Amino acid sequence: MRALRYERFGGPVEVADLADPSAPDGGAVVRVAASGLCRSDWHAWVGHDDSVHLPHVPGHEFVGIVEEVGAGVASWRPGDRVTAPFVNGCGRCTWCRSGQAQVCPDQTQPGFTHWGSHAERVAVRAADLNLVAVPDGIDDAPAASLGCRFATSYRALTARARIAPGEWVAVYGAGGVGLSAIMIAAALGARPIAIDRSPDALRLALSLGAEHAVLAGPDAPGEVAEVTDGGAHVSVDAVGHPATLDAAVHSLRRRGRHVQIGLLPTDTSPVPMGRVIGWELDLLGSHGMAAADYPGMLALVASGALAPESLVGARVGFAEAAALLVAADAAPPVGIAVLDPGRD
Repeated sequence: MRALRYERFGGPVEVADLADPSAPDGGAVVRVAASGLCRSDWHAWVGHDDSVHLPHVPGHEFVGIVEEVGAGVASWRPGDRVTAPFVNGCGRCTWCRSGQAQVCPDQTQPGFTHWGSHAERVAVRAADLNLVAVPDGIDDAPAASLGCRFATSYRALTARARIAPGEWVAVYGAGGVGLSAIMIAAALGARPIAIDRSPDALRLALSLGAEHAVLAGPDAPGEVAEVTDGGAHVSVDAVGHPATLDAAVHSLRRRGRHVQIGLLPTDTSPVPMGRVIGWELDLLGSHGMAAADYPGMLALVASGALAPESLVGARVGFAEAAALLVAADAAPPVGIAVLDPGRD
């Protein structure tokens, strides 16, 4: 199969011809129709994730057709159109059995723990637990975002922050995750505010449901507080940087809730704990979404309240995808860029 591959962290990302994966017992091989290019792929490439082993094939949000199933798979057959959450639970532990596969201690993640979906084929473990049927009405490119960005944002806002209609939601970062969060917040009756350093990204955020757009910088928390009469009820760091974490926390009103989605470079990023304690703020982590929780999100898509296709920007082949991955931190694309394995 063709795939993107790198052999050292921060090194060249090349288009390579590699051996096809085989379906593990209980798992499946999916022929990839589209694979979203995510900033998390950049984090893995620069070496921020110690689960990545070299040489490596990135990619973790995809849609495709089941091509092969392993022994013991009961719910899926070749020809089924599927996606999967980027966290694949083991299917056996207490967390998986209780529907919380996103925190499975024995989890695997395509594009991190093993070769991923920036390829013509990708393997998924525990297929009966982790695969999700994709409705025919969703095209391949937007469906690819359902494995990571939309799912991650949906669970962060609904299960973690538990947003309510009318609440202000300050979203730092108007990339794929942030724009998904803005769309979801608006669809659920909340009042999203987009904060980003890119005027183009802010314009897109306004078109997707943001009530206000704020240019990122030292004055952003003050602007959010002014717009919201005291601060947001919920803040989201969809970037993953000490500066955006700090600004997001300082954008909250007293007793507000902060959700950290963006991956931070280290586990020692400073949190303004004085503000957290004095204002009784809640700090919440959110790590994807289990396949069991997809029906609520897919119902919003089916109703038209969520339109993932509106986030899709560039559709690219392997060579262009390699260049975009390397540039993801310095020059992130507006909207979601999607690898189409059949494009070149």
